[in-house]
Amino acid sequence: MSASHSYIMPTYSPQPISFTRGEGSWLYTADNTPYLDALTGIAVCGLGHCHPKVTQAIQEQAATLVHTSNLFQIEWQEKAAEALCTAAGMDSVFFANSGAEANEAALKMARLYGHQKGYKKPKVIVMEKSFHGRTLLTVTATANPKAREGFFTLDSDFIRVPFGDIEAIRQAAQDNEEVTAVLLEPIQGEGGLNTAKDGFAYLEQVQALCDEQDWLFMIDEVQTGNGRTGKYFAFQHSNAKPDVVSTAKGLGNGFPIGACMVRGRARDLFQVGSHGSTYGGTPLGSRVVHTVYDVLSNTDIMQNAVTEGNYIQQTLSEELKELGVTTRGHGMMIGVVLPKGTDCGSFVDQARDTEQLILNITGGHVIRLLPPLNMKRDESDQLIERLSRLIKATLN
Repeated sequence: MSASHSYIMPTYSPQPISFTRGEGSWLYTADNTPYLDALTGIAVCGLGHCHPKVTQAIQEQAATLVHTSNLFQIEWQEKAAEALCTAAGMDSVFFANSGAEANEAALKMARLYGHQKGYKKPKVIVMEKSFHGRTLLTVTATANPKAREGFFTLDSDFIRVPFGDIEAIRQAAQDNEEVTAVLLEPIQGEGGLNTAKDGFAYLEQVQALCDEQDWLFMIDEVQTGNGRTGKYFAFQHSNAKPDVVSTAKGLGNGFPIGACMVRGRARDLFQVGSHGSTYGGTPLGSRVVHTVYDVLSNTDIMQNAVTEGNYIQQTLSEELKELGVTTRGHGMMIGVVLPKGTDCGSFVDQARDTEQLILNITGGHVIRLLPPLNMKRDESDQLIERLSRLIKATLN
């Protein structure tokens, strides 16, 4: 391959850097230069890079049995399903390969639910600034115009309302008799680390309306789940009980796997032949899920996410308040909100090249921090110091 040509389809514009290994909160280049990773593969490596228990599970299972297909019973899949449903308070789970596939399964259920009611054109209510994936159905549910452009999205199947506005959802119910479900993220990650004005109580309001209207209440926990906000799932900061929960990212700590869980009105929608996945829930993937569950459930790692996340937010807020900088989020899902109009075009590159700090920008002017849940205090201090220095240089 020549320096000017790549055989990789140009769906990304990768940064001019490559990492050869990772450990905990750190990534290393070939010359062993350390970079503090405050993005963790976009909320994927919640336990840090190469967590020893996850590494051991992958090595042992890869040497034992990787794949058989879902034509056969898979013991590790049963164990992972029980663990995950126990953590979420759900009844059963379908394993997929990604968050988009988990959300695709949820949206197929919503259509099936409407079909069983006799609806000719079932509709799902989704939120402004949402992100649910890049398959044709999930990209339609997504609000980002760049992700949707040119794909002839299925917009007549969805109704979009402002995030956090329960009255807008109520109005949608009055305007359309064939609404079948509501799909939302507890915190909007790609949309700018947005939280509802009523906090997690908003989820309870939405559930009450779904109960009243006999809709499916579906929560996208792809980014917020698996301990990211200090609870196993972010909806557990409330008393809400969703019918459908999707998750991925931190579910496998780097191993690609997703899950769609059901209870209540959605419990019996999928039957034999309704849905499938060749790779979903392999022995290898399922063992990784169970290992991540074991680490999250039997250590203080989620409490550490709360403690360190609060510390990072509070310290940054105090350090940068005179520059008009604020913070928002929960646990290790943190948005550092720069003043509107701030030129963030080169911010990611500057963080990487001058501070050896990995992060990204979302929502136009929000620095998104998704550090490992087990980040140590001295690493939190380094993150605060490096980021504060960069923001001050940018805004002064």
